[in-house]
Parts: sequence; structure tokens; C-alpha cells
Amino acid sequence: MTKPDLAKRPDDVSSMFDRVSRGYDLTNDVLSLGVTPYWRMRARRAIDPHPGQQVLDVACGTGTVTRILADHGSTVTGLDFSHGMIEEAIKRHGDHPNITFQQGDATQLPFDDNTFDVTTVSFGIRNVQEPKRALAEMLRVTKPGGKILVCEFSHPTNGLVNFGYDTYMNVLMPGIVKLVSSDPEAYDYLFNTIQAWPEQATFASWLREVGYEQVAHRNLTYGIVALHRGTKPAA
Repeated sequence: MTKPDLAKRPDDVSSMFDRVSRGYDLTNDVLSLGVTPYWRMRARRAIDPHPGQQVLDVACGTGTVTRILADHGSTVTGLDFSHGMIEEAIKRHGDHPNITFQQGDATQLPFDDNTFDVTTVSFGIRNVQEPKRALAEMLRVTKPGGKILVCEFSHPTNGLVNFGYDTYMNVLMPGIVKLVSSDPEAYDYLFNTIQAWPEQATFASWLREVGYEQVAHRNLTYGIVALHRGTKPAA
């Protein structure tokens, strides 16, 4: 079993997600101390799902966000490069009339240009080996005037919160992982990706670099998570 690292070799990362797919959501809810549903709710509100809206949920995992958007009327395609995650997503939500799941690579999206009204990714872009390339692909498949919404771990903006967060991540969380996860090494990798991920302003600059306009972000839970948004130029 190969342990993934910050080189983020696709085969290693995909294999890791295959292994943790069944317990992934429960483990995340425990490790976030129950805050994950709140972050998903804020992402849903920012997307404003409704009938007639075509949404691409990249790195959809087990389809939790996919289902939330579909339940509010959007037609949603969930895509993930982990076969295990897609299998779990289909098992849980495959009978939903507004959802289609597909295995695929975020850096080579298997969709035509200008297909979706909204593209979104929740807690997945940091696991992509070439995140800027994935953002460019998301721009390509989004309709002119359409939007991107990225919900991702970020960096706390309050010094006291940052200290407490670092203490939790480095001291307390490893022990919790051993209790609730069958694959603690996978979560070692995931913690490392969170700590190595760029701060909010840097990620916003990536969105502008690939071509998005009206780029902005909103911090959630003092910046532990950030919601990034942008718009594809209409022309």
C-alpha cells in the first residue's frame, strides 16, 4: 500500500480515497466537531440551487453535496477520480432523478465547453496535483456568465483561533483519527495538504489567473474554511 504525500501522485491519492470511501463522511464530521454540515449549508446557499440549473460537482466524493444541490432542484453531475468514492456515491444517491455520477479527472474534464451554469468543488481541489489546471478546466466547461464556487480549508485570520486550530490539528486530532478511522495514514496526508494549502489571497489570485472575474471569498469559522467564488466572462 503506497502512502500518498504532497507530490499528490494521482494513483496514490485515488487509491487512498478508495480505501476510506465507506467511512469518509462520518470521519470528517467527527474530526470537524460537527461543523461540516454548516460549511456545506453555506456552500449550498452561495450556489443557490434551483430547477433548470446545471451544476458540475467536481471531486464529489460520496455525493453528499451533490445530493444537497439536487434536492433543491438543480440537475447535478458528480465527478470524482476515485472509483471507490463514485461507487459509494452511486450506492447512496444513484436513484436520484436529478443526479448523474461519473468517474473522471478534474484536470481533463470529460465535458464540452460551456456546459454548466455552476461548477463547484468542496474540500477536493487541494488534492489535485495541478489545481490551476483543474480550475482552468472548470472555467472551460462553465457557460459564459456562469459561476464557480470552491469550498476549501484555508488559514484562520485570528491569531488565537490559529493557535488553537494548530494545536488541535497537530496534538489532538491524530489520536481521534486512530479511534474513528481504519486508515490513519490517509488522514496524515489530508492534514498535511490542509497545512500546505495557500492562504485565501493566493488562491483567489489563481482564480483570476485562469480567467475568472468578480473573484471574492468569504471566511467561515474564522478562516478555517473559505468560500471562493468567481464568474466566467460573459463575452
